[in-house]
Amino acid sequence: MIEKRGLTEKEAEKRLQTYGSNEIKESLVISPIKILFRQIKKNYIVYMLFIAVILSFFVGKSITAYAIMVVIFIIVSTGFIQEYRAEKAIKSLRGMIMPMSIVMRDGKEKEILSRDIVPGDIILLRNGEKIPADCIVVEEKELLINESILTGESREVKKIAVKSEKDYTEKNILFMGSFIVNGRCLAKVIHTGMNTKFGDIASMISTAEKELPLQDKVNRISKFMVIVAIVFSVLTGIIMILGKPISESLIIDALILMIALAVSAFPEGLPVVLITTLAKGAYKMAQKNAIVNRMSIIETLGETTVICSDKTGTITKGEMTVTKILVGNHLIDVTGAGYEGNGDFLVNKKPLDLVKDKVSQLLIKSSVLCNDARIERTGEDNLYKINGTPTEASLLIMGAKAGIHAEDLEFKRIEEMPFDSKRKMMSVLCKLKKENYVFSKGAIEILLKKCTKIQKEDGVFTLTEREKTRILESNLQLTSNSLRTIGIAYKKVDSFNKNHFEEDLIFLGLVGMEDPPREEVKESILLCLKAGIKVKMITGDNKETALAIAERIGLHGRVLDGEDLDKMSEEELSKIVSEIAVFARVRPEHKLKIVKALKMNGEIVTMTGDGVNDAPALKEAHIGVAMGKNGTDVSRSVADLTLKDDNFATIVIAIKEGRTIFKNLRKFIAYQLSCNYAELMILFIGVLLAPFLGWQIPLLLALQILFMNLVTDDLPALTLALTPSSLDIMEEKPRKKKEILNKSIIIWLAIAGISMGIITLLVFFVSFNILHETTEFARTTALLSLICLEIANAYNFMSFRHRVSFESLRVNKYLFYASIISVLATIVVIYSPLNKVFGTVPVGITGWLIGILSGIIIIGIFNLLKKLNNKNNFLKLENF
Repeated sequence: MIEKRGLTEKEAEKRLQTYGSNEIKESLVISPIKILFRQIKKNYIVYMLFIAVILSFFVGKSITAYAIMVVIFIIVSTGFIQEYRAEKAIKSLRGMIMPMSIVMRDGKEKEILSRDIVPGDIILLRNGEKIPADCIVVEEKELLINESILTGESREVKKIAVKSEKDYTEKNILFMGSFIVNGRCLAKVIHTGMNTKFGDIASMISTAEKELPLQDKVNRISKFMVIVAIVFSVLTGIIMILGKPISESLIIDALILMIALAVSAFPEGLPVVLITTLAKGAYKMAQKNAIVNRMSIIETLGETTVICSDKTGTITKGEMTVTKILVGNHLIDVTGAGYEGNGDFLVNKKPLDLVKDKVSQLLIKSSVLCNDARIERTGEDNLYKINGTPTEASLLIMGAKAGIHAEDLEFKRIEEMPFDSKRKMMSVLCKLKKENYVFSKGAIEILLKKCTKIQKEDGVFTLTEREKTRILESNLQLTSNSLRTIGIAYKKVDSFNKNHFEEDLIFLGLVGMEDPPREEVKESILLCLKAGIKVKMITGDNKETALAIAERIGLHGRVLDGEDLDKMSEEELSKIVSEIAVFARVRPEHKLKIVKALKMNGEIVTMTGDGVNDAPALKEAHIGVAMGKNGTDVSRSVADLTLKDDNFATIVIAIKEGRTIFKNLRKFIAYQLSCNYAELMILFIGVLLAPFLGWQIPLLLALQILFMNLVTDDLPALTLALTPSSLDIMEEKPRKKKEILNKSIIIWLAIAGISMGIITLLVFFVSFNILHETTEFARTTALLSLICLEIANAYNFMSFRHRVSFESLRVNKYLFYASIISVLATIVVIYSPLNKVFGTVPVGITGWLIGILSGIIIIGIFNLLKKLNNKNNFLKLENF
């Protein structure tokens, strides 16, 4: 016989020191070396710069070579630091929802972190929970396990209890990482962490890297830019060489110019900015209780067109409270709310004596015995902490108000039939005072079919059809007032036959409980409707209860119940699904049908779920949302997003963040491209005009372009990704699978690039041809002007609608800080000894005035453009 009291706290502490934490460590290690090589491998610009280094050494320009090597180091190390931080941030986010387990310590049930489980612990496991360690089954009821994570086979495996702790086979073992899909059990831990079967597998494999869908879009842009860079580089090199005597120096100069052109066309910091933006977005969502399991869904969140949400615990608080009891012909009011054990039982506003009312007392006792939940005092007045489902916990709180607690009843549970979503019932066989009783609870329409008798004050009578009609009518009255109802029944048995476990029951009465909607849900649904997002409520409750809640939260539309869903094919459902606002009496398998029907109509579906059987629907939906508080490990493992607070409003907040992040991604990518193509235009046009204007080419040196790309491009671009969302972002219709760059944005960035290119060329022309300054002075003035243009242009890209003003400095404080850093870095490059490396010379107040004037001109151009576009909308940028 295995001891079921479990370990003492001192024993557990010693074993934790001996065996270590119950964690799979190898698969969670973030390898800095791996990230470093990944940065070098994926950053094509590094290869180009290495070629420039080799060429510079070849022609004896060692200072330039060393300077470019420093730039390579900065590019790679910046990317490495950002990605390492991003990966650490995502890992820490996943750890914000720590798995918990219930163990027996010192003979009492105790909830602890799963990582603190040690060999020898006795743990309690229920339907939907993930097995936290390798265990042997001590006791079990209808136990079925899904071991697909280990075997790859999705079939359910039956597990049975051991007879001896020293003699067990695989039929008695629960493996870490597998899931309970039916029943419950008591199990003893034999292996933890890396000593488990799951740990053995984890130590032999490495996780495959996944490309983000967003990364594919960025890669397409990058490939296009590389092609443009190569074409312009080769073309410019040929133009530079034509008509001149071929020499080694000319060829090397042409090659270095070609590298400079390639550098100017390719924003090397783009991957870094992308991963940092997504990681910061994920962290921001986590602060608002939405834990991102896969960063790729951040983009998809902004595309959501339909939210399918569970009612209980998501739209409502999930704190069920029994408010009505129907026993015989009288209705009992139960006062008190939430999980507080204070309340009275009233009939016609007068206190009910439960000692005298034997039927009511038996109903409450049956509710407590036919129950898998647990409640315990928190130490604050009569407040309880629950462990189990809110529905079952509410029945225990009802018992606490009546002074009836499970631990005070002398009973032994002999057998049980756990709740099943298909049967919609739960039954237990208990030995109570030397007699055997079956206690059952379930959906009233199902339970009544199993009952043949009814308990009344003066005895047990046959349950007539007339009585059943009366009970169903009373049930309808309760449900129409948004109460959820559960029927309670029992029977006394002499012999036990499981095939007849739930037959010939004696009806005791029904319990009405309320789970009020969250206060913020009504406003969130209104926000969804404004944003063009349809909301569909899914519940296991009947139509009347569902409609009452829907009315309270402002949800309007048709109601469809589970029976109607059973009769429809997915194609038939897809034709009417857009009209349905509420799905009642829904089973988990119905959710999958609903998701598929919506997807047939081209909808982007976000689906919530908390149970084991919700996993297929969560996986099928574009975004599966699991519950952090009351969800099962199964649902959380397949979900893309986990709500720490189980709140519907959090989904809406996450969608808003998703929209904001995608818009900001568009802004910083468009901004970077405009800067890069301005540089490309300056170099290319410079080569064409040089023979006629006497200019020395290139107009901007490779190191100068690298400096701009690293400082005045990447820094403002990164801070553009932190621009706050516009006030009307949730008043726009959802976008569906849009590309980052559409026609309107390409025109916008082209205007910016051409404007900056023309202004910079004019500055060089004025400095060299009109003021007759040296090439170095003209080049430095042009560089300074272009830097000022790029800083000013970043403010233009903060919004495609709102004009730049002094208020813009406060809207995005990070962009202001980036602007200051860019200016300070420019001063260092121009006025410090580094100017010899970067090929610059000190310029006076005139040079700075020209640069500032250039920035003001570009802001003026775009303020005028925004004014005209806001009036005529010829660029169709109203949603940006």
